[in-house]
Amino acid sequence: MTLGPLMVDLIGVTISEKEKEILQHPLVGGVILFSRNYDSPEQIAALTSEIHAIRQPHLIIAVDHEGGRVQRFREGFSRLPPVGTLGQHYMQHPQQSLKQAEVTGWLMAAELRAVGVDFSFAPVLDLDYGISEVIGDRAFHRDPQAVTKLAAAYISGMKQAYMAAVGKHFPGHGAVEVDSHSGLPIDKRHLEDMWQADMLPFRQLCSQTLAGIMPAHIVYEKCDSLPAGFSPYWIQEILRKRMGFQGAVISDDLSMAGAAIVGDSTARAEAALAAGCDLLLLCNNPSEVESVLDNLKCDADPLRHMRLVRLHGRHPIDRETLMASEQWKQAVYTVANYAPDTDRQLDLA
Repeated sequence: MTLGPLMVDLIGVTISEKEKEILQHPLVGGVILFSRNYDSPEQIAALTSEIHAIRQPHLIIAVDHEGGRVQRFREGFSRLPPVGTLGQHYMQHPQQSLKQAEVTGWLMAAELRAVGVDFSFAPVLDLDYGISEVIGDRAFHRDPQAVTKLAAAYISGMKQAYMAAVGKHFPGHGAVEVDSHSGLPIDKRHLEDMWQADMLPFRQLCSQTLAGIMPAHIVYEKCDSLPAGFSPYWIQEILRKRMGFQGAVISDDLSMAGAAIVGDSTARAEAALAAGCDLLLLCNNPSEVESVLDNLKCDADPLRHMRLVRLHGRHPIDRETLMASEQWKQAVYTVANYAPDTDRQLDLA
């Protein structure tokens, strides 16, 4: 069975019989986990093992685990700082910050791989213009060259833990104030304005480093009337042809307000697929998942399947062995030594 184009979520810490049926549907290719699915490292490892056992090749399991405000698993996991902390250090201590970024990427990835998660939606490649509150310190820096270097180091660490990297939010979310979770942001800049700025990290990392890219639910009105995740212009003309990206294109959550311009959930799924997305996130709305499964027409695509299989985590990591290793202990020390008080940071829904 090939991997289908939908990535769905679960209600709780176990899989219901109804959810097992959904995960066996040929249109499903993966599962995204949230804080509501997490109770302990042992529980989440059992859950991922059960998900992986449902089908062959196994469903992809992903999570948003960037650090700071966006870290779904907390108790039993290292508290990761927002990557903006690395950017704050970068201008004074660039080489030290690059090493810290590499160690942080490895720690994040190794701890997730040790409980059976295939990948985290990371890193954020947006620029922090000081405009977007939803991005903010989730971005490494304001300067595109600094973002590129820090992200490359972070991804190098992820790769050492055999985790694929998925950059977001193409072609850039940092210059708009509206949060696409709650509204439709409009970016009024020309392509040329973004090409050497917001798009630079994507351009420099897409050819060899990124296994996946997530487009933004933002309308760049000087370029196209559709949000980037539904736009053949952005995905096929710019990302695929002009930039040469060969990895998986993964939509942001189709349930977000920024996607509503396209229509109902099935219309959104159809538009995202037509635009060139390989994997579609459909979260926090179980009834809509069933509706899309009943109504979406989509043939198996060997090329899409190949791109998605590359997102699987490689070489399983034993958690007890990991936490007994000197590399893990040193990484925990390194991150704690440069990190702010992450206990006071709130989890972003």
